[in-house]
Amino acid sequence: MPVSPETRDRLTAILSQLVRTGRHVTSRAAAQLYGDLPSFGWPLLVPLERDGDQRCSALAAHAGVDISVASRQLAALERSGYVVRRPDPNDGRASLLSLTDAGAEALAAARSLRADWALGALAAWDEPDARLLSELLDRLVVDLETAGTAPAAVVRAAVPSPR
Repeated sequence: MPVSPETRDRLTAILSQLVRTGRHVTSRAAAQLYGDLPSFGWPLLVPLERDGDQRCSALAAHAGVDISVASRQLAALERSGYVVRRPDPNDGRASLLSLTDAGAEALAAARSLRADWALGALAAWDEPDARLLSELLDRLVVDLETAGTAPAAVVRAAVPSPR
């Protein structure tokens, strides 16, 4: 059975509110959640931890930012000792970035603070509800990413025209 327009509208409104709340909480609690790690460091350092050495362009793509933005942010992370840059052995014109021990420690500390914060926020939830939400959010992320790759004509056809 397809989702009704009322449910769709409520869900998109709730998702928008969730994003706004997340941004507000993150900006308000950035120092607590990330400690010495700048909040922009998280989306740049996690792919290095997960996948190893990478170029700035790959990290920019992971973080969803322009290469010039990622370059400035990575330079700040390099000055802080969280990443180190070395020549790319396959292309002498390019650099590879690596996570340092200090970067790994900063991620671990931020992860611990985020886990404590999340446990506090979920204190009144029971395990089955938290697990169900996690599963549904995982499914939603996959479906949103898939929908985001739809051809422009399909997206335009799905969006009601202004009257």
